[in-house]
This record gives sequence, C-alpha cells and structure tokens, in this order.
Amino acid sequence: MPAPIALGIIGFGIMGERLLRAALDHAAESVRPVGVWDPSEAARGRLAAVPGGVPMLGSAEAVIAACDCLYIAAPPAAHIPLAEAALAAGRAVFLEKPLATDLAEARAFVARAEAGHARAAVNFPMASSPAVRQLSAWRDGLRPEALEIEVGFARWPRGWQSEAAGWLARRAEGGFTREVVSHFLFLTRRQLGPLALEEAAVDFPPGDGAETAIRAALRAGGVPVRLTGGVGTTAKDDHNVWTLNDAIRLRDWSFAERRGAGGEWAQAPDALPNERMRPLVLRDQLAGVAAMTRGEAHHLATLCEALDVQEVVEAILAAGLRA
Repeated sequence: MPAPIALGIIGFGIMGERLLRAALDHAAESVRPVGVWDPSEAARGRLAAVPGGVPMLGSAEAVIAACDCLYIAAPPAAHIPLAEAALAAGRAVFLEKPLATDLAEARAFVARAEAGHARAAVNFPMASSPAVRQLSAWRDGLRPEALEIEVGFARWPRGWQSEAAGWLARRAEGGFTREVVSHFLFLTRRQLGPLALEEAAVDFPPGDGAETAIRAALRAGGVPVRLTGGVGTTAKDDHNVWTLNDAIRLRDWSFAERRGAGGEWAQAPDALPNERMRPLVLRDQLAGVAAMTRGEAHHLATLCEALDVQEVVEAILAAGLRA
C-alpha cells in the first residue's frame, strides 16, 4: 500500500471539521492530516476539541507548504485564489463547490488548470455514494424518460449551518440552489449526460437575501428534467427526492428506493440514514483524493463537471434576477 498523502485543510467550519474527522476516523490508510488554517478563534477552539492533535498553523501559506493536497473549505470567494496558490506550489487541490462566485473567473480557472494538467477535483460526495451505486445498478436496462428533482427546507440556512449564515443566507455567495441543488445536478449529469437549461423562475426576498423558491425545466442527455425547490415547504430541516421514470429514486440523500410490483417504494436492503452513510461516503472520497494526488485515475468530480453544474446553477439564479 502506498503511504497516506499529507492533507492540509483551509477553512474549519462545518465541512472542514467533517472532512477532518472522517480522515482521522475512517481514512488513515489514504490521508494524513498535517495542518489546518482558519482565521476564526471559534475554529481554533473547535479544532482543539478534535482528537488527533492536528495543529492550527499560522497561515494559509503554511498549510500549503506542509501538505501534498490542499482541501479548500473556505467561503466561495476564496476558492480560486487558494487553489491557484496551491497549484503554483505543486500541490493537488480538493475544492468545495461552487468553484467561484463569478462564472467568468471559474471558466478562466478551469481553462488554466486543464491546460496545466492540474491535479484537482471537487467535493461532490455523490461520486462516492453507495446509494448512487445502487441506483446505477437498478438503471441497467432502464431507458431514461423523465426525471424529477425536488428539494425543500424548513428554513434557510438549515439549522446546523447557522454559523455560516452570514454568507449562506445572502444572494452573492449563498442560497440552496448553489449549496444543495448543485449536488443533484451533478448526480443528474453523471447519470444521464450533459445539462441544458430550458427555462427557470426564481423567487427572491427583498434586499440581498438568497432565493426562497425555484422552478426550472432542463434536459440531461436529452432527457427532460423538472426541478423544484423551496424554503418553508417541509417541516424537515432538509428533504430531497431525485426520481427517474417514477421507478427508482434517491430520497433524503442516502435512501435508494424503487417501486415494487404493487406500486410501493422499497428501500435497498443496505440503505442507511445520511448520518450513518456519510462516513462511508467520505472514506471513499478521501481514497479518491489520495489517488488524484498521486496522479492516478479517480472517481471524484472533475473541474469540468463542477463548472458545467455551476453554469446551470448560475443560469437558474440569473433568470430570477432578470424577471
């Protein structure tokens, strides 16, 4: 077995802490966390409470110098500057989505990274989901005819994201279309093919708040896709359903289900709730990070896939701003 790669983390909010804990508890054969940087004193306190003794280094530059691969979990405006610095230093990068807050900047970054054969990938966990693998197996022999995607939230941001509400609740960087719908668009692209937006409508509140509802029609590899989402549409913190041909579906992130002969939905035998599925998914994501860092084939979302998803997300939101 090759030695674990040295992993650095910039941004120690929810996602940074989640990936660090997964690395320490489930992926020691793949990655070795070597340092974290976040300017927040609260982040320093959270890191101190994580067993394992991973240090808070003095700067982003110190983390880049210490690692083989940099995981970027900072707010979106910082993604590309940090990624560029890491790539210039010869490191691999694993980014959170979206790539950037500006599409032109994202396009230019991807073009430069592709031209330079950069070792880079984006954290769309559905690339490693056992539930998605089950859907793929059930799809064998099924001719895709129609897809429906529905997302709903009791409030936005979700309760567990309250510390990031300063940007997640704002139109410039946040909103559930960027934060959640993007995952289902990535899944759709992987399962059905390239995405094309046909029409969209978006509701925004007064001021600079993020969207409260979306409705869109797309095609994915020629298959019609209906997308709806809204805040205040469910009592659940987070509810989502991705349904193909009204025959198979992914529900609430981790439940692969298909219709039985009597019309009822039945879960896959190994289905798990998302909180139990997540460690398995992140373990496989980190195995992919190690492979990508070594220059080997991997299953992670590519920069081009992430850019395609961001193009559609931003086109949906722009339709609402033009209305």
